[in-house]
Amino acid sequence: MTAGQDVAAVLADGEVVEIRPLRPADAPAALALHEGLDERDSYFRFFGLPGRLDELIARMCAEPGPERAAVGAFRHGELVGVAHYEVSAEPTEAELALAVGSAAKANGVGTLLLEHLVALARGQGIRRFTGQVLAENSRMLRVFADLGLPYHVSATGSECDFSIGLDEDEAFRSRLAERERVSDVASLRHVLQPRSVAVIGAGRDPASVGHAVLVNLADGGYSGRLWAVNQHARDIAGVPCATSVADLPEAPELAVVCVPAPAVPGVIEECGRRGTRAAVIISAGLTGTDLGARTVRAARTHGVRLVGPNCVGVANTEDAIRLNATFAPGRMPSGRVGVVTQSGGFGIAVVEALRRLGLGVSTMVSTGDKYDVSGNDLLRWWREDPHTDLAVLYLESFGNPRKFARIARDLARVKPVLAVRTGQTETARRAAASHTAATATPAVTRDALYEQAGVIAVDSVTELLEAVAALSWQPLPAGRRVAVLSNAGGAGVLAADACARHGLELPDLSPGTVSRLRELLPAQASVRNPVDTTAAVKAEVFGACLDAMLADDGIDAVVVAGVATAVGDPLAGAAARHTGNKPVLVVRPGQLPFVEPLLTTDGLVPSYADALGAAGALGRLARYAAWRAEPDEPPSPLSGVDIAAARRIVAGVTGWLDPLDTTRLLRCFGIPAAGTRFATDAEAAVDAQRELGGPVAVKACAAGLLHKSSGGGVALDVRTADQVREIVRRWRDRFGEQWRGAVLQPMVAHTREVLAGIAGDDVFGPLVVFGLGGVDTDLVADRAARLAPLTSRDADLLLSGLRSSSHLFDPGGFDRAALRDVLVRLSRLAEVLPEVAELDLNPVVAHDGGCLVLDARVRLAPHTAAEPFLRRLRI
Repeated sequence: MTAGQDVAAVLADGEVVEIRPLRPADAPAALALHEGLDERDSYFRFFGLPGRLDELIARMCAEPGPERAAVGAFRHGELVGVAHYEVSAEPTEAELALAVGSAAKANGVGTLLLEHLVALARGQGIRRFTGQVLAENSRMLRVFADLGLPYHVSATGSECDFSIGLDEDEAFRSRLAERERVSDVASLRHVLQPRSVAVIGAGRDPASVGHAVLVNLADGGYSGRLWAVNQHARDIAGVPCATSVADLPEAPELAVVCVPAPAVPGVIEECGRRGTRAAVIISAGLTGTDLGARTVRAARTHGVRLVGPNCVGVANTEDAIRLNATFAPGRMPSGRVGVVTQSGGFGIAVVEALRRLGLGVSTMVSTGDKYDVSGNDLLRWWREDPHTDLAVLYLESFGNPRKFARIARDLARVKPVLAVRTGQTETARRAAASHTAATATPAVTRDALYEQAGVIAVDSVTELLEAVAALSWQPLPAGRRVAVLSNAGGAGVLAADACARHGLELPDLSPGTVSRLRELLPAQASVRNPVDTTAAVKAEVFGACLDAMLADDGIDAVVVAGVATAVGDPLAGAAARHTGNKPVLVVRPGQLPFVEPLLTTDGLVPSYADALGAAGALGRLARYAAWRAEPDEPPSPLSGVDIAAARRIVAGVTGWLDPLDTTRLLRCFGIPAAGTRFATDAEAAVDAQRELGGPVAVKACAAGLLHKSSGGGVALDVRTADQVREIVRRWRDRFGEQWRGAVLQPMVAHTREVLAGIAGDDVFGPLVVFGLGGVDTDLVADRAARLAPLTSRDADLLLSGLRSSSHLFDPGGFDRAALRDVLVRLSRLAEVLPEVAELDLNPVVAHDGGCLVLDARVRLAPHTAAEPFLRRLRI
């Protein structure tokens, strides 16, 4: 969604308002708003423009253009605030005006309007707002301070001149995120902590969905006021019933809508007029029809937040609420796992599985077709919810991936976030002209998103529950060092292999631990990791072995694997005595169910039916613990970056950027590129070769020739003028009308070659790709990817993410710091130039203690500026 569209957003008190460009028809409302302002506020209306107020209002509400724009905030259809700019003599500056009605000032309307006006202005290339405000207008000065953008105010008597810089930075994003967190949590209270609920379309037939929802609410002990709406009943299942929403004793805070699809828009309209703040639409059949659009329109007009449609419902097991507005079977099991799912069936399956494990849910929201409330909203809720310890996500699509990454990362810093991967297989790849873009499949992009956000990704419900059990019942490991303890040698070997497969290490036990194990175990036992106690060992001895291994400072976790015998069950006995701050996971081959709890003196230990399940869960915990231990650093500031010059280079260009401008663009971001000359004919190429001096590389530039080496368009170590002439003339004849010219560069001695690049994505934003380059690019296909912007840590993970990474930085190879710097600078380029659809640096070579780009291609495409962090609801 782009700035300037009709959107909805949430104010600090949770109320929904519409934000949209002003139109000529809004002029009377805007005039009335301004006429109602007091003298102090009216001074800030029109920054000294001459003319009558009605004329100025008409100008403000005229169709927007590159020289001006105006947006308004509408609450229940009433205009409550406007923000307006007009470009000044300097085309990158504009004068700002803002007016908010007195009844809306306390809820942050002015700040919200400024956020959207800033987004509009940035899209027009405006970099600064200026204007004047009365010195006594402290409320407006506070709005500037709270906005998060750099600003300057200078007092000149009773007036203040102000200036606001519009270049987005981390401080602004942080302020935006905090404002959205506060407002979103406030609005979700109407969904998850309502004081009253009406089930609209509750049927008398026990087999109907509406009846099931009503019974779940009543039998679950919902603590608020509960009604049903049905034209043909006075009560249903003991719950009082009204014939319509208008006939209810009061406006329900939450409406659960179970009527046929054609009736849904009218129900939402009726609820909105009555004052309902949120609605859960169980009904299906709206999406893709006019019914869906009408439903959203009614909700936005009246400030109603929507869950669904086509969903199972919502639940909150908090003792003070006990809300089960779903048609899931049975009582909602109370627990500390938050669940959000686009698939109602998945939600029901996970709830039932958690019930069997004795875990339960804190909140469950089925978003269905996701007209409004989404996973992002629930991530914010769980960040503040003391009743939720971990979050489970089933997402089939991302409405705003970059915002998701920020919110998920914020939650994952304090509570684990797990997601089930969807859409793993790709039946078709996107067409891409560069190696970089070919890497950027949806699955790769999604996995990069999860990894950077600290989300624990799994591929099945089984893997999900294996990880949830370990996270719920055991502490996080301090590292990847695992010891295996077994009373059956085969089970121990399988567990050791499974650990290695999931990236865990099996180090040697310390000499002290080995000595202690020898004291405890018979001579035929193996006291090396994995430890085999033999089958006949007693539970007390087995438990003492576990204690010894947990006390080893070189061990971060223990996997206990084995079987019960006629002598006893030493695994259960050892687990029962386990206490401490290191995780212990048990493997009992063949047990049913596949994961279950074992009671200990200090809580529960998970027991798994298979070593791969236990090792997979422990590996995920170890990776999450390592991510969480890393500081959450912002992107590093960069020197030697000229964004203004870069924007001039790409302005108005569509398609592949010419070679000289490509080199200039890289240098605007401090990316080291080989000296480049461009020639359209043989004699100009000879002149370029003489200017460069020494042997040169000559590369053909022709329409459709994207991979020059494989296309026969590269000549290396060219030393004489005659060789240059012959090469260029031959290529001109060969490529004919496609010929554009020749690129000449000095030969550079090097060893290793890598590629780096950018792949633009309309949904996820730019992806930075790193991998082996040169002739190895297609042969080996060893690449890794991260979403921009990159921190230094993100860049380091890219550098370490290849199968061949351990060899890149050997003596004579790359300087790690230099290559990291290239990736971070490439990320900055991707961030500030969204029109870069593809960028390939291939090869990048190790050179003179640093690195150098020998070949680069950049493709530009029209891009409608999007503001991923702007406050707005999903639709």
